[in-house]
Amino acid sequence: MKANRHLMRKDECGQVGIGTLIIFIAMVLVAAVAAAVLIQTSGVLQDRAQSTGTQAAQEVSTNMMIKSIEGVRSSNGTELSDTVDLLKVKVALNIGSSAMDLNQFVITVTDGVTTNDLVYAGNDKTHSTAMAGFSSSANASANTIQLLTNNTTGVGENGKYFFTVEKMRDDDESFSQDSPIMNQGDFVTIYISTVGNAATGNTAVGDLTVSSGSLDNTGLTIEPRSTFSLILTPEAGSSTTAKFTAPSFGLDTNIALKA
Repeated sequence: MKANRHLMRKDECGQVGIGTLIIFIAMVLVAAVAAAVLIQTSGVLQDRAQSTGTQAAQEVSTNMMIKSIEGVRSSNGTELSDTVDLLKVKVALNIGSSAMDLNQFVITVTDGVTTNDLVYAGNDKTHSTAMAGFSSSANASANTIQLLTNNTTGVGENGKYFFTVEKMRDDDESFSQDSPIMNQGDFVTIYISTVGNAATGNTAVGDLTVSSGSLDNTGLTIEPRSTFSLILTPEAGSSTTAKFTAPSFGLDTNIALKA
C-alpha cells in the first residue's frame, strides 16, 4: 500500500498594494528631508563653532602691553605748570597677539572727575572728520602739536577727542600716520593730551611748542598725589588698564608715572 503524500505548493509570488507603495515613498521622502535638515544644521553649527573659536582665541591672545607712562609738564617759557599736560604711553603687542589697527583703537582717560574717550587723530569715521590740523604726510611731532593746540575747526577741542602716535620701532614698515598698523615687534608711543584749565595759557609742552594760539583745555587735571587711569580698548582682543598716582613733581619737566 502506498503512503499518502501531501504535496504543498510553494507560492513565492506576492502582491504589493498601492497603499503600501505610497507609505514606502512617503517614508523615503521624510527621511530625505530630515537628512537635508540635519546636514544643513550641522554645517551652520560647524561654521559658527569655527568662527566662535577663532574670535575667542583672538580675544584671549590679542593684547597690548604698556611698557611705561611718562608725564610732561607745560611751560610759559619761564615757569612750569603745576600739572601733567601730556602723557607719553609706550606700548607694544603681547606675545601671540594679532596685528592691531590703532585707527580702530579707543582710549578712555579719567582723573576721577572728567572722562574722555579718545580715537586716533586720523580717524574720520567716529566724528565724521579727522582731528583738525591732522596730516597723514606730516610727522608725529607736527600732529601732536595740533593735538595740543586750541583749534575751533572740525570737531574742535582736539585733546578731548583724539590721540596721536609715533613709531619707535617698525622693522616691516607697516606703521605710518595714515595707516597705524602694529605688528609683532613694533614699538610705538601714544600721545594723550591732559592739559588742565590752569595750563591753557602756556605755549610749550616739553620740546613741543604751539606756534599759534594756546593749549587746548581737556578738562583733565593731573596734580601731585592725584589718581589717574587709562583703558586701552582694541577692535578685537582684551582691554589693557593702567592706574597710577602722580608723584611729587619737583623741578622736573618729565615725570615717570609708570615704569
